[in-house]
Amino acid sequence: MPVTAEPHLPLPPELPLVDEPGGTDVDLLTQIIRFILTGVLSAVVDFGLYLVLWKVAGFDRDIAKACSFIVGTTTAYLINRRWTFKAEPSRARFIAVVVLYAITFAAQVGINALLNTTLPAMKLNIAGHQVALAVLVAFVVAQGVATVINFVVQRAVIFKMH
Repeated sequence: MPVTAEPHLPLPPELPLVDEPGGTDVDLLTQIIRFILTGVLSAVVDFGLYLVLWKVAGFDRDIAKACSFIVGTTTAYLINRRWTFKAEPSRARFIAVVVLYAITFAAQVGINALLNTTLPAMKLNIAGHQVALAVLVAFVVAQGVATVINFVVQRAVIFKMH
């Protein structure tokens, strides 16, 4: 009787980058710099989409934040896997990142909502829209907490996996 292979989930889409050889032997300082640069780009994607969905498209604030978080963290994962940590694709690693992002998603959306409701109302004019200063402060604090959690767990656990 012939043996058939079990069906498996496809790997997540990858950026078509040809870079240095894979491996996690990138030094800590290089990883931190690359992680920060990736984080800044991903935060711009996240915050920009957040404002567009919330202020332009009329989404509920927390729904807009949830959607922007997903897009921003997906951007970060794809770049960090290839560039920051130089890791090969792995289903186990991808599942671990999904679990990590679920945790940081809850932390980030929760911190964002809490600070938006508790910080005093001061207005800024951003691109012709009045935005509460609390929105920017809440975003930065929530992003900062998620960034620290993500770097520590990705460096110490996820990108050490084989």
